[in-house]
Amino acid sequence: MQEDFIHYLWKHKKFSISQLETKKGQVVEVVSTGEHNLNSGPDFFNAQIKIDNQLWAGNVEIHLRSSDWFVHNHETDSAYDNVILHVVWEHDTEIFRKDNSEIETLELRHCVSKEALNNYQKLFNKQQKWINCENDFASVDEFLLSNWLERLYFERLERKSNDINELLKTSKNNWEAVLFKMLTKNFGLKVNGDAFLSVANSIEFSIIRKEQSKLGNLEALLFGQAGLFVGDKEDKYFNELKDIYGYQKHKYHLSNLSVSPLQFFRLRPPNFPTVRLSQLASLFHFNEHLFSKIIYANSKEEIYKMFSVKASEYWDTHYTFDKVSKKSKKQVSSSFINLLLINTIIPLKFSYAQYIGKPINEEIVHWMSQLKSEQNGIVDKFNSMKPIFCNALNSQALIQLKTNYCNKNKCLQCAIGSEVLSD
Repeated sequence: MQEDFIHYLWKHKKFSISQLETKKGQVVEVVSTGEHNLNSGPDFFNAQIKIDNQLWAGNVEIHLRSSDWFVHNHETDSAYDNVILHVVWEHDTEIFRKDNSEIETLELRHCVSKEALNNYQKLFNKQQKWINCENDFASVDEFLLSNWLERLYFERLERKSNDINELLKTSKNNWEAVLFKMLTKNFGLKVNGDAFLSVANSIEFSIIRKEQSKLGNLEALLFGQAGLFVGDKEDKYFNELKDIYGYQKHKYHLSNLSVSPLQFFRLRPPNFPTVRLSQLASLFHFNEHLFSKIIYANSKEEIYKMFSVKASEYWDTHYTFDKVSKKSKKQVSSSFINLLLINTIIPLKFSYAQYIGKPINEEIVHWMSQLKSEQNGIVDKFNSMKPIFCNALNSQALIQLKTNYCNKNKCLQCAIGSEVLSD
């Protein structure tokens, strides 16, 4: 039995509300269960409870056993002075506030139906499953699922927004710098994302602005900070950029000691860090004031146009320095731009809109609904249990569902889990 289950029962009044009594035989009427508190302090704020026709307003604390009150040291914590009712599954002792006044206790174990208990045990049985409700997922109501997925997407977006706000603080409230860092990280994908971010963090954005008018200078700066000018090579382009970087390093007092090493191993050549850094340099070279362009873009087609850049001409015949390859233009693909839209551009637009106090939730839903779903194991598995119309909004929501609810057994805080328990 999880304490979350008691929270669920109380919040949704999933117990027999007639003939409720405290352990001392006083009649209880639940006027309002209160506001569920997920932070520190009592579990439900501002509840209204009638005890023997006396209306009480205050907080409700929930435990599996009454004695847990003392296990958590609530009797010495003034935050619990306004608790008007202690709701437990099993009553095993009387409990008291800090001033030694006794708190009435309501025991729920005899007030819950066998069906609710059976559904709970079925959901949390020990059988090995991908998700707890996989046997019931196919029968989930379509309207409920659609609304829950949209809510999950914005929950994920809020988490990303919090990360962006932290990045904004460390970037001295410079949104252009935040965009540069986010794009740099996502150009590195999963393998080199953190290393690329360390490159971005090692360069003041003012330097990017000063160098972006010349593509070669911007490439030299990024390659140099990434530690790619190693050794001597008989390669004209390599040596030209290395010389430029030497001048930049002295001029701007640059250091790359905090930069993480880049990985080439197990990457497809188009994703080599050399190619991705050159594409990133081209993006900023050809798009001055990129942040403003993104914020004022009204369609994904505008984004595709500004992001359809390619690595510099040298990389048409190279993937690494000094090794010639078959000629091919290293253009940023539409699928890669979609990933940037999902993971950088749309979260940034959302965060900036919140920052200036002009929410754009409907616009965000429109953009995400137009983008194709990501292809990954989580999305595929959910679709094998129940066909889901998958655009980018739904695929992001399913990732949020699996990682933040299913994997953490937070079924009682999930709309799907609540429906399964209600059946």
